[in-house]
Amino acid sequence: MSARIPATPWTTTGAPEPRRPSAAARRDAVVRGGAVAGANPVAKAAATVLLGAAVLLSLDPVTPAVVLALVLLLCPLAGLTWHGFRTRTWPAWLAAPLGAVTTVLYGRDSGAVLADLGLLTVTEGSVSLALVILLRVLAVAIPSIVLFATVDPTALADGLAQVLHLPARFVLGALAGVRLTGLMLDDWRSLELARRARGVADRGRLRRLASQAFALLVLAVRRGAKLATAMEARGFGADAPRTWARPSRLGRIDAALVAVAALIGASAVAVSVATGSWRFLLA
Repeated sequence: MSARIPATPWTTTGAPEPRRPSAAARRDAVVRGGAVAGANPVAKAAATVLLGAAVLLSLDPVTPAVVLALVLLLCPLAGLTWHGFRTRTWPAWLAAPLGAVTTVLYGRDSGAVLADLGLLTVTEGSVSLALVILLRVLAVAIPSIVLFATVDPTALADGLAQVLHLPARFVLGALAGVRLTGLMLDDWRSLELARRARGVADRGRLRRLASQAFALLVLAVRRGAKLATAMEARGFGADAPRTWARPSRLGRIDAALVAVAALIGASAVAVSVATGSWRFLLA
């Protein structure tokens, strides 16, 4: 009787063992146990609206600055690691200064002239308005990104249909579309490899980009048409009341999240009024 060879990934099936996630993927993972991560997506949307309303109703820099400071202090409760926060919010940190610079150069001139660049002038009014734009963009974008970074699309669809009672046909169609957006990157790579194999990808970068984008659009339209037909065949477009596999309800954590968002907005407005910088949008 021969000795039994110990089972290894290569001697049993001939396939390698599953690859462990990379260090970047582990760092980017959502931290379990975040107080806000498990909140209902509808509550997260309501909190975002409350914070955005407090920021957008005023043209002073104090209100968005207070909102942004308080949100950054509460970010650890959202369930994101530092790496996840950094990789998800960097577009906002990049877009806000660009918008501020554009406002400084092309904003409406008022007050004393700080710099005369010929066709462009920098004034005190344009600089103050640029500061407001910078803080408003960050105060609106950062909470939205942080809150919705841990939202599952299926949970969001459940909340929209069961809590807000939106039409199920619209909600399920939007959910199916969101689920397919992740395939577009794979389709883009497959199209690029296929075109290179056929020798049609070396005619110029701009021409290749335009033709490949058109091919991706055609592929997306065809896939969408097939998906719509399949969903109709399975009864997703029926007018009868639907049942849901996962109930979506509002709980204490949802009420607490909305209350904290309202408190942050009210506190920011109160500080702005107390300092005398409150400036209503329509005033």
